[in-house]
Amino acid sequence: MTKLAVIGLGAMGRRMACVLATAGHHVSAWNRTPLEDGALDAAGVRQDDDLASAISGAAVIISMLRDDVASRAVWIEGAGLDQLSPGSLLIECATVSPAWIAELAAAADARGLTLLEAPVLGSRPQVEAGALIFLLGGEGGDIERAGPLFEALGAARHHCGPLGHASAMKLAANSLFALQVAALGELLGYLRGQGFDEARAVELLSALPVTSPVAKAAAAGIEARAFAPLFPIELVVKDLTCLATAASDLGIGLPLAGAVGGVYRAALEAGRGEENITAVAAAYL
Repeated sequence: MTKLAVIGLGAMGRRMACVLATAGHHVSAWNRTPLEDGALDAAGVRQDDDLASAISGAAVIISMLRDDVASRAVWIEGAGLDQLSPGSLLIECATVSPAWIAELAAAADARGLTLLEAPVLGSRPQVEAGALIFLLGGEGGDIERAGPLFEALGAARHHCGPLGHASAMKLAANSLFALQVAALGELLGYLRGQGFDEARAVELLSALPVTSPVAKAAAAGIEARAFAPLFPIELVVKDLTCLATAASDLGIGLPLAGAVGGVYRAALEAGRGEENITAVAAAYL
């Protein structure tokens, strides 16, 4: 059993805290805004009123904050790193930019801390089932040190390489997903225009080898109008914007991702930001 802290109690963070506490770890937690959640109490997670109390004595700290800005606000501007004990392991699990990982790593190293990046693939059902997929960046020994946590939360883990590589891969993976869902929404709209029954169009596309497993699931979600948030459009826009910035910093153009980013921004502006990624298809319904 490990004394650990979970910082950031959004849809994913609070579920991760509950799973870890249920697995027998001593979990303290903190959110930037006060949060009342009976599930945390029931699982035995201790909620603290301030960051210092939450991370006090924690050997491992999981950061599940929204983005670069939120992470920087807590760990650098809020002096969170200065409150960690030397030798502590900070695991950044959010989808953030490789540039922020490099900045955070340098700041952590200067304070005698260790950083590991571990962004996750999966949403609320996967974290509750302990079936997340972790993309890992950092040293192998640090990954092994955090092994029991990954085993409690995840079904698979992939070491991408040094720090920064996992964040780069996560942005690529999320963007590839977004490209497929937007394409499905558009093409189902075209098939409806050709007179296809939507259910039959989804059935046929799903039977073809060109349709990936995740695209099949998205097509079924579009047909069912299952727009309850798992991967909200506002976060899709955040990730595609982050990808565009990272690519621009490298002098790399991403015209397809850029065009799809515009499609999701239009959905966001249409008031669908809190709905699931599949709601991008609403523009063609």
